[in-house]
Amino acid sequence: MKNTLLKAFVKYAEGNIAKHKANVHVYLNNPAGIGEHSDIMEAIEQEVEKIAKYDEMVDVIKKHFKREMEYYDFIKTDEL
Repeated sequence: MKNTLLKAFVKYAEGNIAKHKANVHVYLNNPAGIGEHSDIMEAIEQEVEKIAKYDEMVDVIKKHFKREMEYYDFIKTDEL
């Protein structure tokens, strides 16, 4: 159960990273198409801050819960 929750959280964070990266690509490729953001640099900065937040969360999980994830991956593999 711990492993499932940890992996789900990592996937959640990675999904948010992908979403905010896509937003940056939109701003870079079509800045005129984003009407509500008159300051493109500020909008990009906000997206990069969000990417950094989720990236740091993934790093913390992998650093501080590595043994739990490896242990449960090992058990799951052995059960197959």
